[in-house]
Amino acid sequence: MNDRDAPIYQNPSYWPASFRITPQWHRVSTNRVAADGTPTGEAQVTTHGFDWSGLDILTEGTLAKNISFIVLPSADSTGAFHMEAVFVRFDNILKSSWLNVKVGKFELDNLQSEKRILTLSDVGSSYQNYHFQPMGETSYTFGIGDNQVGVEWMGHSKNDRTRISASLLTSTDGSPGLTSNNGAGGPPLTGKTYDGFFAASQAFQVGSLGLQRVGGFAYIGQAPTYPQFTSGGTPIDGTGIGNKPFYRAGFTGMWFVKKFDVTTMYFYGKDSAYLGTNTRSIDPLPTGAQSPTWNGALVEPHYTVNPRLIFTGRYEAIRMSKQAIATNPSDLGNIDAGTIGFRFYPFMSSRAGFAFHNEYSIIRQRKAAPVTANDLTSSSVMIGFDFAF
Repeated sequence: MNDRDAPIYQNPSYWPASFRITPQWHRVSTNRVAADGTPTGEAQVTTHGFDWSGLDILTEGTLAKNISFIVLPSADSTGAFHMEAVFVRFDNILKSSWLNVKVGKFELDNLQSEKRILTLSDVGSSYQNYHFQPMGETSYTFGIGDNQVGVEWMGHSKNDRTRISASLLTSTDGSPGLTSNNGAGGPPLTGKTYDGFFAASQAFQVGSLGLQRVGGFAYIGQAPTYPQFTSGGTPIDGTGIGNKPFYRAGFTGMWFVKKFDVTTMYFYGKDSAYLGTNTRSIDPLPTGAQSPTWNGALVEPHYTVNPRLIFTGRYEAIRMSKQAIATNPSDLGNIDAGTIGFRFYPFMSSRAGFAFHNEYSIIRQRKAAPVTANDLTSSSVMIGFDFAF
């Protein structure tokens, strides 16, 4: 906002790009994996050793006054790239802070951001509530923590304490080309339907304790149940029809007491009975079929000793309130997940970041073992160096 936002005014030694990767030692263990030659058909599998994470290449900046961009190519640890984010944003349209528009692939306006998560291990690197779907449901794939493709309007007060947004999104869960994200065998996404995401939050000062913020969100979507056309028996991508609805909603609070803060979240999900039972909309529902619903909760505390040292923890719970088939066990698929860890920054600068990261995470899902249908438990330990430059 000082008439020097255009790239031609920036120091030519500055290049708006950053590379981030995490060399590490990690251990991952799952108590029940389908295995040949064992008495139960399952075995505990544990792997550990030195490794590295995927690579993020972040390029961000301004194109001109009130026009900014992000391009984020991201690779897994094998070097296979995809576009994690790519968008252009127009700010202060008509000189109003209430008119800001973003177009492309971007993170939803989640108050609890999964893309800036402080935990990185195999088990703890995502929020379970954001990606949960009932056990046995394979008719579609969706995660509210995934970057989505579409257009977002966002408005905020001058001091940013009041914030509201609405997004219109292509129903592909962030996949490019209007095609399926479900892989071989899954029903194609139509490329003809749209979802909506809505969020709002309000911040307020509480004495000397700090700035508190509360908010709510809702995602209203739909997914196809069968393809209109096939070729050689294989569904033709982009021809999914028989759409059935699903939605996610919740409330989030961020509470600060000086150096201590805690984020809390209530989460609710509901899917159509057709999606929950993987049934085409033109076929009768199985006996006992109903729309699965569930409730979730998250508590994530942090203690910032100083800007270079932060301790973090998290507990998530997901409880099914209605199963897709009424006769299923009431606790089928319920989740408990916990994480503890800390990050220490040996130095801090405006051009590079370096953190010594230590973390332990564990998750248990009821009756999810692949053969015996006992509880399935996985855990991960990670010790690594997370750096960007």
